[in-house]
Amino acid sequence: MDIRELYETYFSTVYKYIFSISRDVHIAEDVTQETFFKALKYADGFRGDCKLSVWLIQIAKNCYMDELRKRKRILSAEEIEGTVSSEDLSVSYIEKEKALSVHRKLHQLKEPYKEVVSLRIFGELSFKEIGEIFGKSENWARVTYHRGKTRIKEELENEDHM
Repeated sequence: MDIRELYETYFSTVYKYIFSISRDVHIAEDVTQETFFKALKYADGFRGDCKLSVWLIQIAKNCYMDELRKRKRILSAEEIEGTVSSEDLSVSYIEKEKALSVHRKLHQLKEPYKEVVSLRIFGELSFKEIGEIFGKSENWARVTYHRGKTRIKEELENEDHM
């Protein structure tokens, strides 16, 4: 597979994954580009013991961590709020608050729940692919996702009852 075919086939998967954890379009674009640059540079290092998409996601995760270290910052709630808009301000506000609440609960999850839920929902990866990333089984990924999702729901319900 040549780099153009690789890029066209996997760009969306890598971009969605990075956007899901960064919540920043510019970071997602930059890190996705860097991911494919490194994949090309280190193509000889791909041993074929996992899917190509899994290998690319691992590169993307490392590139994102490098980017965070470089920027030395974590996205604030204000930046996340700035990404959501709607013509109806009252509906928009309620939707924004719900989305922020879900994102807060997601980011409060312990690992590996946080990353598994992000990979499944935002990265749109299969349970098999998620299991491969962690070196675990497809069933482990399913159970971990379910437990993470359940914890988020419980936290949101507890928040509503306060």
